Amino acid sequence: MKVFKFGGASIKDVPSIKNILEIISKYEKDNLVIVVSAMGKTTNALEKVVDSYFNDKSQLQSSISDVFNFHINILNSLFEKNHFIFSELNTSFEKLGSFIKSNKSPSYSFVYDQVVSLGELISSKIIYEYLLKNNLDCSLIDARNCIKTNSKYRGGKVQWDMTNKKIKELISDSKINITQGFIGSDSNNFTVTLGREGSDYSAAIFAYSLNAESLSIWKDVPGLLNADPKFFSNTKLLNQISYSETIELAFYGASIIHPKTLQPLQKKEIPLFVKSFKNPLSNGTVISKGVDINPLVPCYIFKENLILLKISSLDFSFMVEDNISHIFKQLHDFKMKVDVIQNSAITFSVCFFDKYNKINELISNLEGKFKIQIHKNVSLFTIRHFDEKSIKKISNKRKLLLEQRTEKTVKLIFSN
Repeated sequence: MKVFKFGGASIKDVPSIKNILEIISKYEKDNLVIVVSAMGKTTNALEKVVDSYFNDKSQLQSSISDVFNFHINILNSLFEKNHFIFSELNTSFEKLGSFIKSNKSPSYSFVYDQVVSLGELISSKIIYEYLLKNNLDCSLIDARNCIKTNSKYRGGKVQWDMTNKKIKELISDSKINITQGFIGSDSNNFTVTLGREGSDYSAAIFAYSLNAESLSIWKDVPGLLNADPKFFSNTKLLNQISYSETIELAFYGASIIHPKTLQPLQKKEIPLFVKSFKNPLSNGTVISKGVDINPLVPCYIFKENLILLKISSLDFSFMVEDNISHIFKQLHDFKMKVDVIQNSAITFSVCFFDKYNKINELISNLEGKFKIQIHKNVSLFTIRHFDEKSIKKISNKRKLLLEQRTEKTVKLIFSN
């Protein structure tokens, strides 16, 4: 059994869907599970529906119509006018309308999961019907019947025993199985989404439960690169990398495979291929156990709009456990996402992202006890497998505020 995952970018329009048919056709003799995301920016559009439902009812109908029209335009290009998928799309949106009218729950997260999941349900139906139309033998599986979770909406925790049982019962080993990423259901059969990178995680769950030969995630890049091409030029493809090294890069903030996707794969040593849907015959990147990164090149991770605080005791006392624990409690209370910490005898430096714009309150709580130097809008460059040339490349013409080195990793904080 092989598991393929296609994200929103790989099914964003009609040419992309036709390209998926070409890819799957090359593997139709294999036992396949195809996990699909919502098409293109559908998740964002459905989030707008949820926002309108709670905050601006006057925009609700138009935001729903935007999602409907996007999918109708795709259907018009893929199917004959009398194909029953048109009526099925109408039914899906009628159910959405009924839910919105009848819902009594004030929970944003609950409503979010019931509404936003529509994107995956529609995309999987379209892909399924299009493959059938092109003579591929396949079945459509509702992932909510397979992946069972608790009731933590927008971040469901998988109930593994029940999930393993359901997946083995429902997945066919004689057909191409089409299912949805990102979604599962709780004990009351309400839809629960799996949180960040949920579709990749869904694919890993299916691979784990089926003891799959491999998982392939199809992207619009050649594979895993040593840097984000949006910020760095002359990026290099990583041909192979270990699970643990990938998790390290994700920890530092690389736009890479999320650790929760890797964890079930690592347990059963299932290799993960990151491949290009634009160039499906290329090798891409393979992530597996215990392999050395190849090629061994510096890997760059960039973060911006961070804050650096340099905190000193007012009486020149040491920055030891009592002071540091007080600072960390404040960072926790104000939900600051910490990226770098460093301390000397009398100074504690911390670099973080102020997601909820609480910096003034944090400073107010600290300044009675500490002397504080603040640098706003700083940039953090992390270089994994660094050398002096890579550091020089990043440091050129920038004002360095803090540097931190370990054996394999250097972190450089610059003012902007």
